[in-house]
Amino acid sequence: MNEEKLLERIVLNPQVMVGKPVRRGTRLTVEYILNLLAHGATAATIREEYTGLEDADIQACLLFAVKALGTTTFMPLTLEPA
Repeated sequence: MNEEKLLERIVLNPQVMVGKPVRRGTRLTVEYILNLLAHGATAATIREEYTGLEDADIQACLLFAVKALGTTTFMPLTLEPA
């Protein structure tokens, strides 16, 4: 599936979850799905818990995050020693 089709799965609506990006037709935020992945959940576990969610939805969340971070500049909170 191409990037455009994947990103169509993610929507922003000010009346749904205060405008956070969500999986189309749900109240599952991209942030929530990424948080599950970051804490060790597998795509299979997430799909089991949220029936109707597909692998492509999880891919769409990851792609959305990549696109969002691509235009963001970060300042380190602490400097690592050289």
